[in-house]
Amino acid sequence: MFEDIPVDVSPMYEGERIRSANMFVELAGPKSIGAELVQVKDNVEDGKIEVKGPELADMEEGEIYPLGILIEIQGEKLEKELEGVIERRTHELCNYIKGFMHLNQRDQIWCRVSKEAKESGFKLEHLTKALSTLFREEFPIIEAISITILTDKAEVEVFLEKAKSLYEERDARARELSDEDVDVFYGCVMCQSFAPTHVCVVTPDRTALCGAINWFDCRAAAKMDPEGPIFEIEKGEILDEVKGEYENVNLVVADRSQGTFDRIYLHSVFEYPHTSCGCFEAVAFYVPELDGIGIVDRDFKGETPLGLPFSAMAGQCSGGKQVEGFTGLSLEYMRSPKFLQADGGYERVVWLPKEIKDALVDYIPADLIDKIPTEEDVNSIKEIRTFLEEKEHPILERLKVSTEEIETDEKPIETPELEEIEEMDTREVPTSPVAYASEMTLPTSTGMKIILKNAKIYAEKVIIKRK
Repeated sequence: MFEDIPVDVSPMYEGERIRSANMFVELAGPKSIGAELVQVKDNVEDGKIEVKGPELADMEEGEIYPLGILIEIQGEKLEKELEGVIERRTHELCNYIKGFMHLNQRDQIWCRVSKEAKESGFKLEHLTKALSTLFREEFPIIEAISITILTDKAEVEVFLEKAKSLYEERDARARELSDEDVDVFYGCVMCQSFAPTHVCVVTPDRTALCGAINWFDCRAAAKMDPEGPIFEIEKGEILDEVKGEYENVNLVVADRSQGTFDRIYLHSVFEYPHTSCGCFEAVAFYVPELDGIGIVDRDFKGETPLGLPFSAMAGQCSGGKQVEGFTGLSLEYMRSPKFLQADGGYERVVWLPKEIKDALVDYIPADLIDKIPTEEDVNSIKEIRTFLEEKEHPILERLKVSTEEIETDEKPIETPELEEIEEMDTREVPTSPVAYASEMTLPTSTGMKIILKNAKIYAEKVIIKRK
C-alpha cells in the first residue's frame, strides 16, 4: 500500500516525538505560520497531489518554514458538517508516518521532519500520498480526494486567512445551541496517544480543548463511525448545574480514563477541573495572591505575570492530568455564556494577552473590558493589583469579603514573648494550607522516591525552639 513511500507508515508511530537535535526542518509552529483545512466539494480531481513551494530537498537543515495542508474531498454521503471531524483526524494520520511529527490543529499546527526521514528520501510529496491513502481507509465514504501542500509564504498567508474565515463560520453555528437544549454530550479520546488518561467532554457550551471540534461535529462523527474515538455521552442526572457536573459524564470519564478520574466540573478550574490533553489552545490558571484567574494562549510569546511562559503552564496540566487551579481550554469556550461560570466568569479574570482580549471584545461584558489588564498594562502581580484598584475591578469586592470573613471568624491570638515560647498548639485556630504543589518529591533514606500529587500541606502544630 505504501511501497513508493521511503519510510514506514503505521499507527505504531503515533506519539513519536522529534526533538530539535533530531530535526531536519520545522513546519509552521509557534515561530511561523500554518493551517490545515478539509473541504467537501464537487468535482474533486481524485488522486491529485501537489506541493506548492519549496520541497524538503530545497530547505535548509534546522530552518523553519510555513505550512498549509488543503484536503478536498467528495462523496455522495459526505456533508459539510463532517469537515471539522475529518480535518481533526489529520493530526492522527500524519503521525502514522515515521519521521513526521504533527501537533495541534487548525491554524495552530506544528510539524517536524526528522533527519532520518530526510536521509531516507522522504519528501512532502510522500506526505500527500500517505494521507490520501489513509483518509480513504479511515473514511470509506470518501470517493475522491485531492491534497495540496503549501510551503510558499505568500501562498500560506492567503490560505491562512481563508481557513480562519471558515473556522469562524463553523464555530458561529455551534453558538446557537446551549447545554440545556440537548440530552446528549460527546466524548473524544483522539488525544489518548499523547495523553492516555484524557477524556474530552464536548457540549454545546464547551467545545473541545483543541478548538477544532464542536458539538455538531461530534454528532456527525459519532453517527458516521459509532465505534470511533468520538462517542455519545448521555448527560444523566445533573449533580451541579453551575459547576457543570453530571452523574453519567463522571461514569464515562472514569471508564475511559482507566479509573484515573471519576469526577469533572465542566465550568470550573477548582476541585475537579476538566482534564487537559496537550492540544489545548489556552490555559486558565489561578492567581492566589489576587484570588483571580489568568488566561494565556499558545500564541503568546512572553511570560505571564507569574513569570512563566505558556509552555510551562501547559506542562503543569497537560498529558491528561487533572490539576486544581489549572485547565486547558479552547478560545471558543471563552465565547460561551457558561465560561468558567462556577468561578465567576470574566469577573474573576485578572489578566489576558492583548490579542485574546481584542478577539473577545464582543463577548467580555462591556463594563469589564477596560478593567482586565494585558501584557501592555502590567508585568507583575503587584502591578496587576494596582491596575485592578485603579479600575475598580469587581475582584476587589471578592478580596474584601474574603478578608472580612477571616477577620470575623478568627479569634485574636495573644502572642507571648519569644523567650516564653517553646511550643504553640494551633489546633483551635482555623486550619489553612501553608503549602501547595501539584507535584512534589520527598527524599527518603531507603532509596525509594515518594511523589505527592496535588499536595496541600496543613500545619496542626507549630513548634519554635530556641537555638
